[in-house]
This record gives sequence, C-alpha cells and structure tokens, in this order.
Amino acid sequence: MSTEKTIFSKIIDREIPATVVYEDDKCIVINDINPKARVHLLVIPKKPIATLFDLTPEDKDLMGHMMLLLPQLAQAQNLDGFKTQINTGESGGQEVFHVHIHLLGN
Repeated sequence: MSTEKTIFSKIIDREIPATVVYEDDKCIVINDINPKARVHLLVIPKKPIATLFDLTPEDKDLMGHMMLLLPQLAQAQNLDGFKTQINTGESGGQEVFHVHIHLLGN
C-alpha cells in the first residue's frame, strides 16, 4: 500500500487549498470541485482510512459522528432533503482512497 498522501490528507494538512465549509477535531467538510448538484459537500475524516473495507471497530464513533453531522450540514445549506453517497473500492467508483461521504442536494 502506498504511503503517499491523498489529496484529502493534503487538504487536511493545508498543503493545498479547498473551500472549507465546516471543520472540527474529527473531520473536515469541503465543497466538491466537480459538483453533481447545487450543494455537493465532501465529509472527510481526518483519520486516513482508505475504504469502508478498512474500517475497524474503533472507527464506529468517527463514522457515527460524520453521519450525525450530515443533517446539520444539510440544514445549514438550506436543504430540506439530500442524498448521501460513499463509493468504496475502484469498482465501486472510488477515486480518492480516503473514506469520504458525498452530501448532495438541490
């Protein structure tokens, strides 16, 4: 497995710019640079986890935190409904191998 940092790790470490919508000690939320909806946010854990296959029991609080954050983010964007998507693995459409949740709404 590569030890090279992903684009998301570089954003978290402020090595490359991104439009940060929200940040706390566990995750960062940015605007997707190639939006598929009027609102397209990426909720990214600060802990680098390559795919959902790589989750461990110790990650349950982190993942729960991100799931509970989704409706708050949607409401802050004035959405009354939204879709979420997590791509897992290359054949699942994952392009950046650092777990992230897409929040999409119009």
